This record gives sequence, C-alpha cells and structure tokens, in this order.
Amino acid sequence: MSATTAKNEFAHLLEIVSGGPVVITKHEEPRAVLLSFEDWEALKRSAGTRLERLTQDFDALLARMQSAEVRRGMEEAFNAGPEELGRAALTAAKQRG
Repeated sequence: MSATTAKNEFAHLLEIVSGGPVVITKHEEPRAVLLSFEDWEALKRSAGTRLERLTQDFDALLARMQSAEVRRGMEEAFNAGPEELGRAALTAAKQRG
C-alpha cells in the first residue's frame, strides 16, 4: 500500500492489518510495515525469548571456561611459541578428519 493511500484510508488500513502485516511503500519502495498489536506483542515475546536463550547459553559457556583445566590450556596457548601452536593446529586438524 502506498504511503498516500495509507494516509487517506487509515481506517481501512487498520481493518486490513488484522489479516497480517501491511507493507507501506513510497515511490514503490518498501518504507515501513504496519502490523496488528497482537502480532507486535508476539514478535516482542519471541525476541525476548531468543535473547534469554542466548544469555543462558553464554552463561553456561562462560561457566565451563572457568575450570582449572581450561585455564591451564588457555595459559599454555597464550605462552606457546609458533612451533607449539603449529603442532597443536595439526593435531586438532587430524582429530577433526
């Protein structure tokens, strides 16, 4: 729907948005999307759920990285020379196949 039509027929626009999102164009280029309040709430809940899941995954990963074994490995990696890093990379590549 063009921006001009949306402006001139706003009441109609509010009726049709209940059937799904409406793309509003200007000079035939998409500029905005109008969606129902229910769709917006669902989208907001979905984004929040995904963010909570990412936060949980990050926290779990960080907790696993706090073990003494992982700390030793990281310290060894940071203190390793080029030859040791090269050997470790070859070993890891062989293990992956």
